[in-house]
Amino acid sequence: MVSIIMGSISDMPVMSKAAEVLDLLNITFEVTVVSAHRTPHRMFEFAQTAADRDVKVIIAGAGGAAHLPGMVSSLTHLPVIGVPIKSSNSIDGWDSVLSILQMPSGIPVATVALDGAKNAGILAAEIIALSDDQAQESLIAFRKKQTDKVLNDIKKVERQQED
Repeated sequence: MVSIIMGSISDMPVMSKAAEVLDLLNITFEVTVVSAHRTPHRMFEFAQTAADRDVKVIIAGAGGAAHLPGMVSSLTHLPVIGVPIKSSNSIDGWDSVLSILQMPSGIPVATVALDGAKNAGILAAEIIALSDDQAQESLIAFRKKQTDKVLNDIKKVERQQED
């Protein structure tokens, strides 16, 4: 199972993209709000019990100072994928990107692009697929569908040039 967490409900429009791709790939997930600053005790409990709840990967999105992914990573052995979010209190998103990207040695957070929750979902699926044949099959089919779409787009463009 993948756990998708975010610092605030206002992050849901971005973080829902991770849920959408996991749903498409038939990978079980949960979604909740865990604020590193406003609910630190909840964050500690969440991170320290995630593995006991059969969570395999955590996707953590946060804007502004964006401490959630790194703090969660410091409290669990599970892989954490950070999604920097351009929020209303953000400095054009750079504060979120740098807060998640520049982790100290020994506390890794895989970081995707600003507002890149869809890629976080795909990366989580790739991690799950290492030990889950069903997830691997879903992921391979997803990738094939992406490739087929581009190949069809190429044909459309070439046909338009011929006309």
